Amino acid sequence: MSRPPDRLEERCASALRRHLEAGDESTLHEAYEFGRSALAREVGVLDMALLLWRAVLEVRPGFEGDRRIARRIEEFLLECLSPFEMAHRGAREANEALRTLEERREEHVRRVGRELHDQAGQLLATVYLSLDGLRSHLAPEGEESLTRMVALLNQVEDEIRRVAHELRPMILDDLGLVPALRFLGEGVAQRSGLSITVKGSTGGRLPPRIETELYRTAQEALSNVARHSRASKAEIEIRRTQREVRCGIRDDGRGFDPAARPAPGAPRGLGLSSIRERLAPLGGALEVRSRPGDGTELLISIPLEVSHAHTGSAGG
Repeated sequence: MSRPPDRLEERCASALRRHLEAGDESTLHEAYEFGRSALAREVGVLDMALLLWRAVLEVRPGFEGDRRIARRIEEFLLECLSPFEMAHRGAREANEALRTLEERREEHVRRVGRELHDQAGQLLATVYLSLDGLRSHLAPEGEESLTRMVALLNQVEDEIRRVAHELRPMILDDLGLVPALRFLGEGVAQRSGLSITVKGSTGGRLPPRIETELYRTAQEALSNVARHSRASKAEIEIRRTQREVRCGIRDDGRGFDPAARPAPGAPRGLGLSSIRERLAPLGGALEVRSRPGDGTELLISIPLEVSHAHTGSAGG
């Protein structure tokens, strides 16, 4: 919290003094406009409360003894704070809409992943059986070609399983966050050559939304490590406290300056903005620790509020 500019304090005190004298719609409108301009200047709600309190202390001594003063002060304060209340409600409604949209998107992704896994698996099984039935009709020189075809189909099957898993890992739904992160780490390690370890525990199942967002965050972070960091190893650590769940993702790569502006053509923020967007509706926070030549560490925390109280007993 920072001290509001002196000119804002003077303007607030003057507006309050006029309202205490007149107490009409014009002075109430002035109070509202003052609150709106303070919000537009990105004055925080705590700073605004401090500013109003100082204005009341400055102005009230000259109006002591008038029974209307308390009511007019209350009216003034409410009008000044009403833009902040509307902004808060708008942000809350927007977060709720984003949360609903994300839940629907995740459900759609879950359905696509399962259908891809199941339908493609059935089709490939049919192809394997058909190819196996051809063996007795092939000349000896055709056996080598058939073997190569089967090997290619095996690669296709592995790739379909990988895509289906990364769309929505069934292991996340079935066993929980930590087993899903281990499976994710194994897949990224196989494709990238990184050494990836997953440590810690959630002490039981977390609320599904938190599990999903932490999994997606780790997925984004490992993708960044594999593509940009030039690291040889990475580590994910999960820890649950009474009030929150914490996730640390570290690598030994080249690091970067989090405060520096990206070079022209370079990826902006290495996906950090999308991670923050994922965490925001849950009240989560992201801290980035990095410097050139010394790796990168992402520290994620998500509060375990009452609305997140439902947990299972498996996994983690």
